[in-house]
Amino acid sequence: MNTQSILEHYIHSIIQISTPRGTGSGFVIDDLIITNSHVVDGLKKVVITAKNLKRLEVEVIYDDPNMDLAFIRKPDFDVSNALVLSNTAVQDGDVAVAIGHPYGLNYSVTEGIVSKAQRLQGELEYIQMDTAINPGNSGGPLLNVQGEVIGVNTFIIQNSNNLGFALPYYHVLEAISNFKALGKDDIIKCISCKNLIEEEKIVNDYCPECGTKLEVAKARRKGYIPSGNVALFESILEELDIDVALSRRGQKNWKIEIENIKIEVNFYDSGVIIAECDLCRIPKDNIERIYDYLLRENDQLTYLQFSINENIIYLSYLIIDSSLTLEEGRTAMERLITYSKEYDEVLINEFNATLLKRDEDE
Repeated sequence: MNTQSILEHYIHSIIQISTPRGTGSGFVIDDLIITNSHVVDGLKKVVITAKNLKRLEVEVIYDDPNMDLAFIRKPDFDVSNALVLSNTAVQDGDVAVAIGHPYGLNYSVTEGIVSKAQRLQGELEYIQMDTAINPGNSGGPLLNVQGEVIGVNTFIIQNSNNLGFALPYYHVLEAISNFKALGKDDIIKCISCKNLIEEEKIVNDYCPECGTKLEVAKARRKGYIPSGNVALFESILEELDIDVALSRRGQKNWKIEIENIKIEVNFYDSGVIIAECDLCRIPKDNIERIYDYLLRENDQLTYLQFSINENIIYLSYLIIDSSLTLEEGRTAMERLITYSKEYDEVLINEFNATLLKRDEDE
């Protein structure tokens, strides 16, 4: 298959994984979602999405920091063409295709060749390839021309020219076999003795077999705990019955999706908090009329204001973080959600504003 055919054929098996600290990729093999340990970042719960799956919070059931491998139990959604692990040895010069979500650019595919089929890094062998991968590709599949998984895209060498490394399929196959043989979830692989440890048997974050400190056990036990104004803002979202975990796009970023309305919230280092909804584009004709309307509405609005950036009309809530309170924040966000939908319809229906085009995978 050519690169485009591989993407189209297996796209439903490619997963995007989000945590409060970043995003990465994963892929479905049987009843598991395979990804990197550093993608799930020591968390027990992450958010996933796929072509046939809306954003959903799921549990990480296996974490191996040494091999940089993690498993998530696949939820119930349709995978039209399932990926399979290769059983053929990779050779130098083979074509290698990577699919993932670099920098949040969903379902990006790149093609290259295997530079070195077995490159020893520490105690593990990796596939070295010149297939372009970037932050966000981690955890995604590396495929051969038959569309079989030959590796898990794992890391790059910074400031190099497409020098990437993937954990080979045979390491993944061994990890899956050993995990399934236990017949239990919530397993951590010890970085020292390499035993598979049931999380419930770990005391004070030490391996019960060899006594090594298991940092991933500590991270999973603690989970993600927001603080300060981040915690306050998430309390505001909770009071508005908004699923905070599914809204997070980072530690200081959220995207709230209600019907056709998308509101993005960002906390900036300057101390400014901006929650805004991009409504529509200004019309080509009678622009003065819509300007007059927006200015009149700004005089009437409290907490919110209209603005135009290039030709996009925004409705925004702006506040300094030191001034944020639960009551006023809740009122402002509630109005922003309600008014965004109402104003969007008015601007389009009465002023011939143009509906925004949006990425189907947003």
